Amino acid sequence: MLNTTLCYIEKDNKYLMLHRVKKENDLNKDKWVGIGGKFEENETPDECMLREAYEETGLTLTEYRLRGVITFLSNEYEGEYMYLYTATGYKGDIKECNEGNLEWVPINEVTSLPIWEGDKLFFEELIRDRGFFTMKLRYEGNQLVESDYKLHN
Repeated sequence: MLNTTLCYIEKDNKYLMLHRVKKENDLNKDKWVGIGGKFEENETPDECMLREAYEETGLTLTEYRLRGVITFLSNEYEGEYMYLYTATGYKGDIKECNEGNLEWVPINEVTSLPIWEGDKLFFEELIRDRGFFTMKLRYEGNQLVESDYKLHN
């Protein structure tokens, strides 16, 4: 199972979203996602998220919160544990990203963008802000066929 992070950086009721249009052979091609990526050797989830945020945006996050852990299962791709974050504080200026185009999107418009079906489910939990949660999402191809959710208070 892969270990990855995903972070939604918030400013003025908008999330910084990455439109994945630049990478070759990209599983997320043409999708809108938060920022993040795969763990490097000996990294913690926080270290991975902070490194990926800086690499993809040029921003150094100063206030962030781990919101949940998502388990992705697929009949086509390697399984994945994704640590889901939001961030509200940062330093620096946004730079160009080599994986796609960064854009501030109003939070209430994110689910109308081309995003994964499972992303809509965990995005709704971020908005509800009821506490730390875990979620299992199982895909067959690009089709979400199972989802399971648990709130941990």
